[in-house]
Amino acid sequence: MKFSLIATFSPLEHYIPLAQAAEACGWDDVNVGDGLFFFEKTSVDYPYTETGERYWSGNTDFPDPFSICSALAVATKKVTLFINVLKLPVRDPMLVAKAAATAAALSNDRLVLGVGTSPWPEDYTICGQKWAERGPRCAEMIHILRKAFTGEMFEHHGKFYDIPRLQISPVGRKPVPILIGGTASPVLRRAARIADGFVTPSAKLSENTALITEVNRWRKELGTDQRPFEMICGVDTTKLDTYHTLAEMGVTQVNVAPWFYVGGNWNSPIEFKIDAIKRYTDKVVTKMR
Repeated sequence: MKFSLIATFSPLEHYIPLAQAAEACGWDDVNVGDGLFFFEKTSVDYPYTETGERYWSGNTDFPDPFSICSALAVATKKVTLFINVLKLPVRDPMLVAKAAATAAALSNDRLVLGVGTSPWPEDYTICGQKWAERGPRCAEMIHILRKAFTGEMFEHHGKFYDIPRLQISPVGRKPVPILIGGTASPVLRRAARIADGFVTPSAKLSENTALITEVNRWRKELGTDQRPFEMICGVDTTKLDTYHTLAEMGVTQVNVAPWFYVGGNWNSPIEFKIDAIKRYTDKVVTKMR
């Protein structure tokens, strides 16, 4: 099992020292989110809390994920840099390809791209995209990204995008892995059909069990269950039994903010967070290797 440190929601100045501390402790991965904008009012509730309320504010730092991954690539040498997850359909596919390929090249192929659709219709309005088309357009964009990441000349003629023969440079030496995150059944099916893995937004074992079971059912039904596939989720405990259960279910990586296990939060001092990383490493990481 691999371990990924959640840097998202932390103050901007914490990102680099957190990534360096995770690397020093032998963690595999650092993951960063994609907040884009904070709307004063939204037309829908936030889907990942029981109340529908957001647990961050407009003052919470949400750096552009490609920019921060490029900075972390310079500040680290080994950890994977995981975007968890990019709001893909609100963006232009070729601009995403350019930014991701550059970050992959700068990091020596340490970039992993998680993608999702964004829960906010307002994101689509601001970015000039159609909310109703988000699912099919996300799937088509993934096909475009895979072609672009080869660094070779390609073209694409689809339902939503018509791209003449072109190529981009730089690109990584190998394709950027693309994972899909979310909870809706069409998203789980899409992940099983075309992604290199699936990432859940939940940290609850019962919810993760249901999501992973459905993804695996789709993989078997679609005939993709023999392909390499990452299964990533959060955890809400340090009890080793839970980690063993997840591993038996096929989970390959967990996303963790270890300061929450010792009474901290996103805004805890950096020294407190680094100490929490070390304590979690001793309590969980070294025992799950």
